[in-house]
Amino acid sequence: MTSPAGTITIAGKTVSRLGLGTMRLTGPGTWGDPTDRDTALSVLRQAVHTYDITHIDTADAYGPHTVEHLIRDALYPYPEQVLIATKVGMVRPAPGQWRPLGSPFYLRACVEASLRRLRVERLELCYLHRIDPEVALEDQLAVLEALQEEGKIGYIGLSKVTREDILRAGKYLTVATVQNVLNTTDHFDPAVEVCAELNIPYVAYRPLDAGTLANANGPVAPLQWLLNHGSHIAPIPSTSQPHHLAEIVAAVESSG
Repeated sequence: MTSPAGTITIAGKTVSRLGLGTMRLTGPGTWGDPTDRDTALSVLRQAVHTYDITHIDTADAYGPHTVEHLIRDALYPYPEQVLIATKVGMVRPAPGQWRPLGSPFYLRACVEASLRRLRVERLELCYLHRIDPEVALEDQLAVLEALQEEGKIGYIGLSKVTREDILRAGKYLTVATVQNVLNTTDHFDPAVEVCAELNIPYVAYRPLDAGTLANANGPVAPLQWLLNHGSHIAPIPSTSQPHHLAEIVAAVESSG
């Protein structure tokens, strides 16, 4: 089976342009274990082995830690063509609560813990989940770059950033990927243009606006809009149900 919607190069690897977001493979409030662990594992396995989705996106804050464990249990040993991307730099005080924490010591601890949970020697793509406004950006980037030099991170990405953030970060290191919200409701993001100019893949999270866009008229139109919006854009819809995953893949294939 060929990759849905074709391929894109992210973090030095050619992967399916349609990726899988994993935020919904937890309990309510992105907290704790999913109600049905076997179904969550099935979604991950079907994405890779049935639909040839080779870009899997996660974060240590999902659960927290829950989804990294699920990915390991579902997919390890990872097929060579699969890119597992994770994010660090967010703490979870309670269900539904998120707080950026960019202390260099914390970021290093996060990377070391994700390596163990995913059972890998290197995080192929590691995002700074959020820029912590209380810590100098260069200090947050410096520890990620040091981990990259140590061989523990392959490529460094940024999540939920502005055009100015991307340009500023680019003075300190190579920004491999940007991940922001983009959909037919939140349809304007200046980062899309700067990523195109700098040849940076733009990973669109919440492409179906947490399912509301798909519930209205199905996933075809909003996903087609994204795919047509720029060849550097790679959507990562998230679902916890195999039948929703099948609908998403069918929508992307029909839009092509």
